[in-house]
This record gives sequence, structure tokens and C-alpha cells, in this order.
Amino acid sequence: ANIDFSFSGLIGRSWAMVFAAAGFKVKLYDIVQQQITGALENIRKQMKELEESGFLKGALSAEQQLALISGCTDLKEAVEGATFIQECTPENLDLKKKIFGQLDLIVDDSVILSSSTSCLLPTKLFTGLQHVKQCIVSHPVNPPYFVPLVEIVPHPETDPSTIERTYALMKKIGQSPVKLNKEIEGFVLNRLQYAVISEAWRLVGEGVVSPTDLDLVMSDGLGMRYAFIGPLETMHLNAEGISNYCERYRDGMKLVLNTFGPVPEYSGEVEQKVNQAMSEKIPVVPKHLDSRREWRDECLARLAKLKIQMKSD
Repeated sequence: ANIDFSFSGLIGRSWAMVFAAAGFKVKLYDIVQQQITGALENIRKQMKELEESGFLKGALSAEQQLALISGCTDLKEAVEGATFIQECTPENLDLKKKIFGQLDLIVDDSVILSSSTSCLLPTKLFTGLQHVKQCIVSHPVNPPYFVPLVEIVPHPETDPSTIERTYALMKKIGQSPVKLNKEIEGFVLNRLQYAVISEAWRLVGEGVVSPTDLDLVMSDGLGMRYAFIGPLETMHLNAEGISNYCERYRDGMKLVLNTFGPVPEYSGEVEQKVNQAMSEKIPVVPKHLDSRREWRDECLARLAKLKIQMKSD
């Protein structure tokens, strides 16, 4: 089967690597040849480094995987023979609608049209398309090469077979797909993420804790167990099951939750305070940011490898 990726940015490159690792033939599409050339060079560099460090995914060598990835600046040529098209354009509704409008005119009735959008609703992206039944959101987590979650979000008119085929494909390439039964603003991951960010912002803004200590609460506290189990299973294990947890803690939870403040503005004095703390830890210059991102990705790679080993045990 052939996989096509619309645009060759960070997410498109990472998706291409994930699919190539599973043995799929991949074609990157962009309107600028230089972007494709740069993307292919970047992918080659990353794959070679991953192979040397022992973190390359899949049974194929880096060279074998690289041979599966090519690029194209002609959209018709790019999608020829494709069974699954993953759009990876910037988070701009007009741009995404434009590319899906173009794809709608040239694909047949068997191709799945999927978007990497992190927050745009399927009804805003796909309504009115001739092939709307084949349209779906497959929202990855950055970087998808190391973080396997994919949120599968259907349009109200998406055919059930499109959902099942997308879910099966994501499982086949080693990702961890979750199905949303209906669309909702922010999907699930970002709703949970924004809830944590909002309370973190409020706690720092109210002077309860410093920005660096706040992050430590997550990285060395909640994040330790959330790397392996979710909040609902955590509740289940922290008592004699969910019902017992609710019996013990529902009043306390409601008491605390009722003290939460309004949605922050993410600006002003608190923004300056958080920015100062984060900039002291990681200066806002490319060298330091890139170095920290590389460290983060190595940590994620090691964690991903550990989780795979634990599952096989």
C-alpha cells in the first residue's frame, strides 16, 4: 500500500518515518522542491542517528526505510496509487480546506483522506466534500515517532469503515489509536492538556508555587505514573476500585475543584513570571532550545523502548 503526506514539515517528516518503519511506501508532497529536498535530507540524518543509537523503529535497516520514501511537487502524481493520505499543513483552516478541496477532485472512492489537525473540527474541515465519507482526523502527538498516541476523530458523515480502516492502519504501524465517538473542541488530549496548563498557570499566578517547582510536580510526580497508566486507572488502583475511590474522595475532590478560578488570559504579569523562569532554565536561543528538544526526544525514545519491553514481558 502507498501512503501520501501532504506537505513536508516536521509532522509530515515524522509521519513518513513512522510509516516507512512499518514497511509502507511513502511519498511526501510539497509545493516547493527545496522543502522536499530538505525534508528527505533531514529524514536521512535522523534515521542514521536512530540506527546508530539503537532507537530505529521497525525490522528494516535505515537504508531500506529510506528507499521507501520519496517526494513530489505535483499533487496528482503524489496521490497516484495512494490508499491513505495524511494532510500535514500548518494549523490554518483556509489552507487545510483548500488542500482537501483539491484532493476531493482527484481521489477515487477508496482513498482515506486524513488530517493531522490538533484542534480544527472535522465538520469545519470536511463538510461539503464529495468524499466526506472517506474523511477523518488522525491527530498525532509531537513527535509521533516516539509518542504513539493518535486521536481518530470522525466527521458525522464519515463511514464506519473509514474509522475501522484508519484504526487498523494505526495499529499496524505501531501507534496507539483511540476512537472519539464524536467531535469536540480540542479533542481529548488537548482538553486534558489545557486543563493541566490552566491550573498550573493559576497556581503560579496566585503565588502558590514557583514555575520550576510546578513542573517538578508533574515530571517527578503525576507524570511518573501517567507514563504507564491513566487518571481513571490511577483512581481504581489508589483505592479498592473506582466506586471505593469515589466514596472516599468525592467530597474532597468537589471541595478542591470548586476553588478553581476562571480560565486564565495567559498574558501579563504571570506570563512574564513564567517566561523568566523558563528562560533562565532554557535560554530562548536556537542552540539551547534545540539541545533541550534533542534531550527530550532521547528521553521519549528510551521511555518508548522501555514500555515496549515491559509489554513484551
